[in-house]
Amino acid sequence: MPRILLLLLALFVLPLQVALAGDCPDSLDFQVRPLASDRAESLCERYAGKVLLVVNTASQCGFTPQYEGLEVLYSRYRDRGLVVLGFPSNDFAQEPGVEQDIQNFCRLNYGVKFPMYEKIGVSGPEAHPFYRQLAAQGGGYPEWNFYKYLLDRKGTVVARFPSRTRPDDPQLIAAIEKLL
Repeated sequence: MPRILLLLLALFVLPLQVALAGDCPDSLDFQVRPLASDRAESLCERYAGKVLLVVNTASQCGFTPQYEGLEVLYSRYRDRGLVVLGFPSNDFAQEPGVEQDIQNFCRLNYGVKFPMYEKIGVSGPEAHPFYRQLAAQGGGYPEWNFYKYLLDRKGTVVARFPSRTRPDDPQLIAAIEKLL
């Protein structure tokens, strides 16, 4: 039986994976580490074909309570294809902690279960290449913490929302629902 499974994998699954790898949109063709992890993963492999709300986060910001609303959005729409991706950043001097502290803070205070990734630069010359790609597509870098980029299922930035836009904002929800 194991030989048959290996043969089936070789004939059907591996060629499909190769074909899918060629379909990766530039905006998702990056390796990033999950928060407090030591192993990077492919954004393309995990999220190609999903609607994404990408948010730069910070634990000591006036907008930090948005974690709760982001988790509500994720819980409400994940079965329909929405994924919220959080990227902690200290670009605005409000995320000084190490990744393990950030992870604990998010889970204990806001019950965050949506994917959180490594602490990175999100603006200017120190921006992570993923954020440079988002800025190029979306018309600019985040101006503050909890800035939101909305990507369609093809990985294209279709909207961006300033920090003051709460996760329950009717315009944000309408934009997400339109893509789902």
